[in-house]
Amino acid sequence: MKKLIPFLVSGILVAGMVGCQEAPKTGSETTGTGTTTTPVVPAKPASDTTPMIDNSTATPTPTTTSTTSPTSTSKSTTDLKTEISKKLKAGLPDNKLEVVNKNGEITLKGTATSQKEITQAETLIKEVAGVKSVKVEAKVKADKKP
Repeated sequence: MKKLIPFLVSGILVAGMVGCQEAPKTGSETTGTGTTTTPVVPAKPASDTTPMIDNSTATPTPTTTSTTSPTSTSKSTTDLKTEISKKLKAGLPDNKLEVVNKNGEITLKGTATSQKEITQAETLIKEVAGVKSVKVEAKVKADKKP
């Protein structure tokens, strides 16, 4: 799943790029010396155009809404938080860090035993798909030894 989303996004971008390229001009379209050219009329912005819908051949399709799972392009905040928490528990089993997710912007809170633990946690969080940014508010607290 981690490789599917970037593949789909890159495919859409490539298709868009190919569709927006100018077609090569043929000999009759190139401008020569001494010929008159027609003025180019600028295109209308998309907001000014009226969509044309031909309903004569279209058959109505029922619309269904899915409330059980989010779309593949966006994860819900609880799914992302759960996935990050699992990854932190696997990579740093004894951590006492708390994960807060707000639209893919992750905040790491709590206490850590060393700065190295915070750095490792930040690295693990950035590896999770759907994370936009990581903000570290965790503090380093050394264990007291008797």
